[in-house]
Amino acid sequence: MSAVLAPPAATDTPPPKGALAAPRLKRWTLAEFDQLVAHDLAVPRRHQLIRGEIVDMGEQSFRHHSTVALVVHALAVVFGPGFFVRNAGPVPMGDSKPEPDASIVRGTPRDHMTDGPLAVLLAVEVAHTSLSYDLTTKAELYAAAGIPEYWVLDLEGRVLHVFRDPQPREALNVTTYQLHTEHRPGESVTPLNAPNAVAVADLLP
Repeated sequence: MSAVLAPPAATDTPPPKGALAAPRLKRWTLAEFDQLVAHDLAVPRRHQLIRGEIVDMGEQSFRHHSTVALVVHALAVVFGPGFFVRNAGPVPMGDSKPEPDASIVRGTPRDHMTDGPLAVLLAVEVAHTSLSYDLTTKAELYAAAGIPEYWVLDLEGRVLHVFRDPQPREALNVTTYQLHTEHRPGESVTPLNAPNAVAVADLLP
């Protein structure tokens, strides 16, 4: 869930001289954001750097946390040896540092002990209260980063959204996923880089 600051309601009293008409966002660099986290200034709520802005993702519910555990376990079984299923690991990308609920990279945890570029094969977001944000802003962000596959697990609708084939749209100056399919309990999906399929029901609580 992202927090959006709304401008103050209109009143008959003019604002003090020099006052801002509405709140303004301060843009942050990746290095500055890391310093805030290092000094515990961006906790205990979950914050992520998205396009230079620090976004409050809200507190994680027990249901969300447990569902992420289900997703991580199911994907570890599906991908098998040679792949590392990361749980809420940061993914640096330009002016952003999102932390997808699960992401798949090649190798083992020992291969990813230091900061550096990540070749993420699949990013997964579990949407409890953030569905719209995950289907739009996060989808465009991951597409622009060249992540070949992105999943959004909608807890309320019990639907798995699968996005694939990121391609630039020059007319709009953005990169988006060209394929978007929906899958429900009773169906299975085979990730692009996995040898086996995962049942949608195994991902849901």
